Amino acid sequence: MLLIAAVVATALVVGITHRDEPADSRGPGARPGGRTGVDLLAQITDYTARFTPGTGYRPPTRTERRTAASGLRLLLDGHTDQAKERLSGIDLSLDTVTDSATGRRYAEIADRTEQGRAPRGWGRVYVEAGSPARWSVQVPHPVADRNTERLAVGVLRGGQSGVLVIAGAHRKAGRGDAADVAHRRDTVFDAFCDELADRGLPGLQIHGFADDSAPGRDVIASTGRGREGRADGRLLADALRARGFDVCRAWVRSCPLEGHTNVQGARAAAEHVPFLHVEFAGALRTDDRRSARVVDAVGQLTAVWEKGRTT
Repeated sequence: MLLIAAVVATALVVGITHRDEPADSRGPGARPGGRTGVDLLAQITDYTARFTPGTGYRPPTRTERRTAASGLRLLLDGHTDQAKERLSGIDLSLDTVTDSATGRRYAEIADRTEQGRAPRGWGRVYVEAGSPARWSVQVPHPVADRNTERLAVGVLRGGQSGVLVIAGAHRKAGRGDAADVAHRRDTVFDAFCDELADRGLPGLQIHGFADDSAPGRDVIASTGRGREGRADGRLLADALRARGFDVCRAWVRSCPLEGHTNVQGARAAAEHVPFLHVEFAGALRTDDRRSARVVDAVGQLTAVWEKGRTT
């Protein structure tokens, strides 16, 4: 019985159980082809495993940021060939991968310098193919906020019509705070997230906190500087509470780590787009059973977003 329960928990974390809906062939990356049989979770965790504070990072120029954003824009509008050409101009690749756990396809934007001696650390984007994008899950501090990238893959797999944006370097890489993408406007990560906010896509940004930062709490949920996401935040907080988690709701009381200085949240607020800044305690990110319950709770929110509306 314990073995069966463990298998079920693991299946939820990796998103093997997901909501099946017919694909819209007009969506981004709808053409067949690309890499098949890819374990998306393994691919992303293998990628982030290389991140250390000593890993190199090069800040992009303004032109490079604009080119990255326009490439994503073309992809989301269904202009795959033009997107590939645009992104190639700044050494970003565009490919399609089929996730072996779900059989679903994603358009992948990746940095070609990842395999070189001096990676730039510009990150990756995964866009579900075959349907219009409806929401995003963002990981600004992979590895530094342990296993946030794993939670994000579970969220992407557990929903439909999602976009995953993941930073390409440890937050302490590079000089000063240059790679701390949650607090910098001059990053490719921010350029991608800006494009999604400009399109009105609600976003969930996943963070992790040390237990002594909020003793007794499992989750800190905030809408950052904005108010538009409060109904969505209540839905998510209620879903997490129903699964046994203690949630500090920053729109109700003062909580630590409320994300008021988060630049992606500030842009979403300026565009009147729902944005949730959610911090998870270590146990929720490292224990498969608890992670599965988190992914299941978030699925209630993304199910609403998939209908093209907020709560």
